[in-house]
Amino acid sequence: MTQPPPPPNQPPGPPPGGFGAPQEPPHGGFGAPTPPPAQPPYGYPQQPPAPQAPPQPPQAPQEQAYGSYGYPPQQPPQPQGQPAQPYGYPTQPMYPQQAPAPAPVPGPGGRKKLSAQAQIIIAAVVAVVLIVGAGLWYANSGGDEDDTAKGGSGGTSAGQNGGAAGGAGGIGGNGKEKAPSDPKSTAAFQLPLPKVPDLTEVAGSWITPKAYVKPGVESLVGYDLDKGTVQWTLPLTGQICGASRHMTPDFKLPILFEAAKRTAPRYFQPCTEVGLVDLTTGKLVWTKSITGGTAGDKKVTFGEITVHGQTVAAGGGDGGAAFDLANGNPRWKPQAQADNCEDLGYGGGEGGLVAVRKCGPYDDPTVTIQNLDPMSGAPISQYRMPKGVEWASIVSTKPLVVAAEVGDTADDGSGISDFFSIDEKTGKLKAKISADADRYAGRCRSTKVESCTWMAVGNGRLYVATEEHEGSSGEYGDETNEIVAFDLNTGQLTPNKADAGDKYTLVPLRMDGGDLIAYKYPPYDKGGQVVSIHGGTMQSTLLMENPSEKTVRDAETSFSTTSAEYRYANGHLFISGTNISKPSSSSSSSWKQYLAVGYRTGG
Repeated sequence: MTQPPPPPNQPPGPPPGGFGAPQEPPHGGFGAPTPPPAQPPYGYPQQPPAPQAPPQPPQAPQEQAYGSYGYPPQQPPQPQGQPAQPYGYPTQPMYPQQAPAPAPVPGPGGRKKLSAQAQIIIAAVVAVVLIVGAGLWYANSGGDEDDTAKGGSGGTSAGQNGGAAGGAGGIGGNGKEKAPSDPKSTAAFQLPLPKVPDLTEVAGSWITPKAYVKPGVESLVGYDLDKGTVQWTLPLTGQICGASRHMTPDFKLPILFEAAKRTAPRYFQPCTEVGLVDLTTGKLVWTKSITGGTAGDKKVTFGEITVHGQTVAAGGGDGGAAFDLANGNPRWKPQAQADNCEDLGYGGGEGGLVAVRKCGPYDDPTVTIQNLDPMSGAPISQYRMPKGVEWASIVSTKPLVVAAEVGDTADDGSGISDFFSIDEKTGKLKAKISADADRYAGRCRSTKVESCTWMAVGNGRLYVATEEHEGSSGEYGDETNEIVAFDLNTGQLTPNKADAGDKYTLVPLRMDGGDLIAYKYPPYDKGGQVVSIHGGTMQSTLLMENPSEKTVRDAETSFSTTSAEYRYANGHLFISGTNISKPSSSSSSSWKQYLAVGYRTGG
């Protein structure tokens, strides 16, 4: 139905099974360790008798590649191996192998009594054996599944660089965000909520060196980073209905918007206009619309848009299309095809351009992940998703990580039952990671290809927040969580994790070199925090701590935790909503709402 005809000698749709796609692996994910008899602590994988419905996690946009900031991404080293497990990992085997003890020293009365020195030697030897034994158990605790099917390395914990298990393997670090001399922040500004006649989407937030950019009503607006004063306003023919997560290195942003203003009684217009905005000047560089595919002579409608290199790509219900970044000329358009194929959408950013392509009948579709040549749209490699997948989301294009729901197994609305780590060059599956919905808080919108939140990819690892659970004190409201990491080569958990601390909730935002930037949602009596988490050791460094005064804290926590956007760069934090509702007559006048709030360090 959509997508341009393939280049010469290419079939119009993907062949069954894709290029070199492996057989569908057994459900449950790869590399998740089989728990010992003791129950492991919260946040780490076990194998329950049946999937359980998880609570819905709060939303926070994932930010990688250009991640709405415009700073060139870094490709940090790949992960090393896994040492013996720390807190939060499966406990040691019930009966670890014991080492022979040194000969005891005879004591008084002929009884053999150990000297202090001998006792120290024995303790040291036993400790070493316990560590080695536990490490061997953990490295081989993946059950009886075929290691080749896992895409792993024979059950070992060595990373891509072949490092031995233990420590952080030399990964992480090199982040640009540094701790200030004083991390305490001040409230920079609070943007009032515009009045609208009906529900209006204002999703998207971007930071340039000079402006915080946010959609308004039929406009895009650039605000001063420190004062919130308007630097520029770009009026549009209609409401913004989609925008790229990624900017170009010179701060160009692809957007989708409606061709006309919304009017009563429907307050709806089709999302047909594609544009490129210069966020430095606030000018519209070009705008385009196209026809074709299932839309026929009507304009093609789109649902989301992204950018990679010199190609802007948009996808939606009418199929996918791509445009030249420089002038907006179409690279390809949706085409009606006999095999009923269409590009649902694209993942972009610095790493590459990846399509989620659906073929076949509505009630039994085949979904294929295609790494594309961004100039022609021809597949470089492809992987056929397992049967039962109706939609898929791109978490990262390089390394290629895909999230999907296989069947109806993620009934919590997260849209994720498994993560798929795919070799973007060959299309072969490296690892399948089961996303236990009761434990992990990652979330993807089921109808958006580039919408996953509460996760980030870097260092050859997938970083995911766990669901909230009771903290150490057990007091009311004492909930907390962690960020854990999976090795994308083996599918196994890496040995370290980042703890939010009692009454805080960690939200992964984006990668910063080999480090992870995360927001800590605060308890009722404190302000939120921003931390930099070392990608290997998972140790946190405080970058910002917001005021605890009630009025400031109320503004910070006034946004819905299921849809708020969090952006941090260079000592500035911005929190905004993604939708504006029509004011309710029953709403309390004392409950203030905002389009966005900003905080900054440095006085």
